[in-house]
Amino acid sequence: MAMGSLSDDDDFNPEINTTPLVDVMLVLLIIFIMTIPVMNDSVKIDLPRAANQPNEVKPQTINLAIDALGKVYWNSEPIDEAQMLTRINDASKVEPQPELHLRADRATPYEKVAQVMAAAQSGGLTKMGFVTEVPAGK
Repeated sequence: MAMGSLSDDDDFNPEINTTPLVDVMLVLLIIFIMTIPVMNDSVKIDLPRAANQPNEVKPQTINLAIDALGKVYWNSEPIDEAQMLTRINDASKVEPQPELHLRADRATPYEKVAQVMAAAQSGGLTKMGFVTEVPAGK
């Protein structure tokens, strides 16, 4: 009677074929034996030390205020429209480009605010923000 074969008798003796399992384990063992020395080999060198500090230049801020009568103030200094246009053109050429903070009185006509915004845009300023007041209760 052959091992692992079925016969007419009721004695069934199955065997697990371990040959493929042993082959796989031997292949893995050879792979690990070959790759472990590669991981441990390194060249000892003395690398130079470098100090790196970010050189971030924060952009200047320009406070442009408009009162209720439509008068324009450049950093708290009253200016007329021609002076505002020349200052906007000069500011747009500075690197990094300054940020324009626009403060308008609550009673300022929207037309005046829109004119100042259009002058800033046509003058080349790309960074503009609106400054508002936070209510006292918050």
